[in-house]
Amino acid sequence: MNKVGRNDSCPCGSGLKYKKCCVNNAATKIKKGPESMFQSLKAKYKKRHNIKIKDDGQIAGIRKSGRLVTEALDQAEKIIRPGLETEEINALVHDMAMKNNAIPATLNYRGFPKSVCVSVNEVICHGIPGKRTLAEGDIVNVDITYILDGYFADASKTFLVGDGGPDAKKITNVARECLRRGILAAQPGAFTGDIGHAIQSHAESNGCSVVREYVGHGVGVAFHEAPQIPHYGKKRDGVRLVPGMTFTIEPMINLGDKKLHILDDDWTAVTSDGSLSAQFEQTIVITPDGNESLTPFDLG
Repeated sequence: MNKVGRNDSCPCGSGLKYKKCCVNNAATKIKKGPESMFQSLKAKYKKRHNIKIKDDGQIAGIRKSGRLVTEALDQAEKIIRPGLETEEINALVHDMAMKNNAIPATLNYRGFPKSVCVSVNEVICHGIPGKRTLAEGDIVNVDITYILDGYFADASKTFLVGDGGPDAKKITNVARECLRRGILAAQPGAFTGDIGHAIQSHAESNGCSVVREYVGHGVGVAFHEAPQIPHYGKKRDGVRLVPGMTFTIEPMINLGDKKLHILDDDWTAVTSDGSLSAQFEQTIVITPDGNESLTPFDLG
């Protein structure tokens, strides 16, 4: 391994100069190898930000859970049609978990009563499946989190019910593109604020708004970990992204105003002006040369 100069970028991937990062770590002084750099970075981010940097084995576990999540989303898409009760989506997601020895993470989480969140039209997130029937022209978000072998993966898609009208198509396309741009901004050495800035800029340039109350989050060995990933913000604000960080990006984009309120069930968040809301979400890991989606699906 070549000697690292004090003014060179730190090999741990933090984006800082070596002299301001791992040069002062005792383990690094003893062994200037990749494993020691990783352990130094892991300890630093745990102490400073309570962020759990994942090793290759943990990432592989999240990836495996993520494959099941994306498979469930594909199966949900196949049954979505006018006349479908949202409870039928819940049954599908729950049954897939049971058949694959997985656990639906939302079931009984802080009292949530179902195995999936199903959010229709003006529902921003945390819609509770039940007797609501989908109609031609609706949009419906299906948000799935599975725990498989102890690892969590989280993803969602918004689907058109039938052909969809102009507003339904617009908000769905804008939200999908917001996620794509957010993922592109999630590079090693960038900041959480860069992700939010990319999302907010695209949403607002299309006359839409970004929900503030709900954000992306670390995920992998727990349902919700640090850091939070706001879907709005300024460039170079927040936490610097480094390899091994795993988190969701899940912008919730409203066709109208960003304001919301919670229904009496204490879960369902809806737009205050009744406008449509759409969301797309993936779990990603920061890599040394970019990122990888651990719940990949085509963003177009």
